[in-house]
Amino acid sequence: MYKRNLVKTLTLLLLVVAFSVNAQHEPATSTHEKQASSKKDYKAEIKAEIKHHVKDSYYFDFNSNSETGEYNGFSLPVILYDNGLQVFMSSKFAHGKKVAEVGGNYYKLYHNKIYKTDAEGVLQFDEHHHPTNIKPLDFSITKTVVGIIIVSILVFWLFVSLAKSYAKNGAIPKGIGRFFEPLVIYIRDEIAIPSIGHKHYKKYMPFLLTVFFFVWFSNLIGITPFGLNVTGNLAVTAALAFLTFIITQFTSKPNYWKHIFWMPGVPWIMKIVLAPIELLGVFIKPFALTLRLFANIFAGHMVIYSLLGLIFIFHSFIGGSLSFGLALVISVLELLVAILQAYIFTMLSALYFGMASEEHEMEHTE
Repeated sequence: MYKRNLVKTLTLLLLVVAFSVNAQHEPATSTHEKQASSKKDYKAEIKAEIKHHVKDSYYFDFNSNSETGEYNGFSLPVILYDNGLQVFMSSKFAHGKKVAEVGGNYYKLYHNKIYKTDAEGVLQFDEHHHPTNIKPLDFSITKTVVGIIIVSILVFWLFVSLAKSYAKNGAIPKGIGRFFEPLVIYIRDEIAIPSIGHKHYKKYMPFLLTVFFFVWFSNLIGITPFGLNVTGNLAVTAALAFLTFIITQFTSKPNYWKHIFWMPGVPWIMKIVLAPIELLGVFIKPFALTLRLFANIFAGHMVIYSLLGLIFIFHSFIGGSLSFGLALVISVLELLVAILQAYIFTMLSALYFGMASEEHEMEHTE
C-alpha cells in the first residue's frame, strides 16, 4: 500500500515538474492561440477546397494543392469570341498566375472568370470590388462540359446497345440490357402513360428517357472523387428545365392556353383574377425544376465535403471517425438521391407535357 502511494506521489510530482518546464518555455495562452489559429487556417483552407471542387473550372485537376503550387491533371481548351475566335489551352493562365497573350489580346483568369486586360494583367474594380474589365464571349470546354460529354456518350452508348440487343435477340435484351430494360418500362408504364395518356405519350418518350438517364448518370459521376459536379451547376439544370419548357409550349393544345387565359367553368371576374396567376405559373414551373435539382445535388456535395473537412479540424480519433462515418452514410444516401432526383425531374416534366397535350371536352359555359 505504501509503495503504491509512493508511486502515485512521484508520478504526480513528475507531471507537475513537466508542466512547469513547459510553462516556462511557452505561455499557457499561446498553446490555445496556436490551436485556434491552426483551426482557423484549416477552416479557411477547407472552405477554399470545397469551393474549388463544387465550382466549374478551366482545368481538370485530380489531386492539387494551391498553396504548394502542385497541380496534377490537365488543362482544357479555352474558346473565346473577341474580334474573332481566340483558341488556346488554359495552361497559359498557369492557374491564374499569368496573363495569357493570344493574337495581340491579353486575358486574365480571376475568380474562375476570364477578363480582357493589358499586357500587365491590370484589372479595374468598382466600389463593390467587382472587375469592370470586358468579359469576352466564353465557349470554353470547362470541367462541367467534359462531364456533360462523358454522360452524353454513356447515354448514347446505352440506347444504341439496347437497340442492338433488341434487334439481335428478338426483342429480348441480353447482358446489361436486362438491368436497364425494367427502368425503361417503368418510365413508360408508370410515368409517361399515366401523366400524358396513351394517345400522346410516345412522342415524349425519347426526351423523358434521355433526361432521366442523363440526370441519373450526371448525379452518379458527381459522387466520384473527380469533382464532375454536372447537375450541381445551375446553368446545366436551367438548360434541362428550359428544354422541358420549350417542349411543353410548342406541343401544347389550344385548350392548354384556354385554361390559362380564360379558364372555363368559373365566373368571369375570377377568370380575370386567375389569368395572370396561371400565366405566371407557366414560368414558375421550369424555375422550380431548375432549383429543385440544383439545390439537392449541390447541397449533398457541400454536406459530404464539409463532413470530410471536419476530420482535419477535430484532430482526434473520435471526432475524425464520426465525421468519416457520417460522410460515408451521406455518400450512400446520395446514391438514392441520384436516382430519386432523376425520377422527380422526369415525373414533373411528364406532368407538364400531360397538361399541355390533354384534350379537354367542351366544358359547360357559364
